[in-house]
Amino acid sequence: MAYLLGIDVGTSGTKTVLFDASGNTIASNTQEYPLYQPKNGWAEQEPEDWWKASYISIQNVLRKSGIDASEIKGVGISGQMHGLVLLDENDRVLRKAIIWCDQRTARECEEITSKVGAKRLIEITANPALTGFTASKILWVRNNEPEIYEKIRKVLLPKDYIRLCLTGEYATEVSDASGMQLLDVPNRCWSDEVLSKLELDRSILGKVYESQEVTGTVTKKASEITGLSVGTPVVGGAGDQAAGAVGNGIVKSGIVSSTIGTSGVVFAYTDKVTIDPKGRVHTFCHAVPNTWHIMGVTQGAGLSLQWFRNNFCNEEISTAALLDIDSYQIIDDAAALSNVGSNNLIYLPYLMGERTPHLDPYCRGVFFGLSSKHDKRDVLRSIMEGVAYSLCNCLDIIKEMGIDIREVRASGGGGRSSLWRQIQADLFGSSVNTVNSTEGPALGVAILAGVGAGLYKNVPEACDSIIKVKSEQTHNVHNHQVYQGYYKLYNKLYHSLKEDFKTLAQL
Repeated sequence: MAYLLGIDVGTSGTKTVLFDASGNTIASNTQEYPLYQPKNGWAEQEPEDWWKASYISIQNVLRKSGIDASEIKGVGISGQMHGLVLLDENDRVLRKAIIWCDQRTARECEEITSKVGAKRLIEITANPALTGFTASKILWVRNNEPEIYEKIRKVLLPKDYIRLCLTGEYATEVSDASGMQLLDVPNRCWSDEVLSKLELDRSILGKVYESQEVTGTVTKKASEITGLSVGTPVVGGAGDQAAGAVGNGIVKSGIVSSTIGTSGVVFAYTDKVTIDPKGRVHTFCHAVPNTWHIMGVTQGAGLSLQWFRNNFCNEEISTAALLDIDSYQIIDDAAALSNVGSNNLIYLPYLMGERTPHLDPYCRGVFFGLSSKHDKRDVLRSIMEGVAYSLCNCLDIIKEMGIDIREVRASGGGGRSSLWRQIQADLFGSSVNTVNSTEGPALGVAILAGVGAGLYKNVPEACDSIIKVKSEQTHNVHNHQVYQGYYKLYNKLYHSLKEDFKTLAQL
């Protein structure tokens, strides 16, 4: 029997899932780890926490499944994008990794734009300089921690640090590398022009592969730690969004995904390089060879609801533990008791700044219209609606770029919420579907591993055979009309508060 392993290095934890060749889940395990926020707008994690979570979850999956590790024909790795892992000449981690949602690099983004040129930067990297991207983080370390910068020998992305631990290889692949702002996205290779203008040595970067290509094999040392067989192929894998898209079947025109994880993403496939000249959405290489994708990002999607739950929902958490159910199910049921529009309460989900459509590291979360008549149910629903408004911003821009949209597929933790899917359907004015697997990124990279191992001919063929639509939620016409007024006001609020956000940041 042939099996495939998918490892997803997320922000809250690493999830390892074992699949059979038909994409059925055999066993899974998740290991969590902390997020460090030493200053407002900063976000860091320990790469060693990712590796420990990876090898423990692999061990647990092998033990739970009872299969022989030799039956695993390939390993794929997915991971949170844009993170900065710095290694010295002995592969020791030099500092905590600065991760995707960190907003400290506004000055470095100005530096990048000045050195490369705003127009030229978008032509090469398909995106304007962004605080979340890796290049600005490298420059921040150079500008603020020179004693660490001078020791750098390799720069890796989060999932590629796990690859190094498994295979001993310094490598990445095109979908994740697209988010570093150092890749020539149209040509799918490192940009010597950008590296030269930023005075960065190409030797600090790993080799770039296509996502389905084998990048190395499991070493003897990694085998002893994880239980995987020596020589098991490890493919390029993908950044979490491209991986999730493959696992959701977003590998052909007309199908887009709306993913609510820690961040929120609207993801659309394209077979040609299509760039928003205003830089409101990202264009990256897709995990399917010679294709690209357009991606709008909400920084604080599931993060917003998680933040509120962790700080204000102790009763719900305790009740869920008592009943042995997910606390988010109680939150979902409570929010459903509020009305469409949350009784005139609007939430702006800018806990960690924003990327689409505002590209603003200074904006922060807002509850607008809060009054004594509101209760917790209204607040909970307003958070879910605010995230949906931001995702609708992403969808509107993608439509504006001429991308064909015939179907929206929900995924991520938020995609499991029937209420959140219905809010999106009502707001978007279209049905929102789910597919037969909820494993998303882990399944996506397992599919890529299957292609690399020769079990499937190509990625689209594999997706067609494995991924099927499971449910469809149609939109309520009345609710859609009601949401238009709230959505219009939501879009005005950012512009009303833009300068106030900057003032707040300087206080």
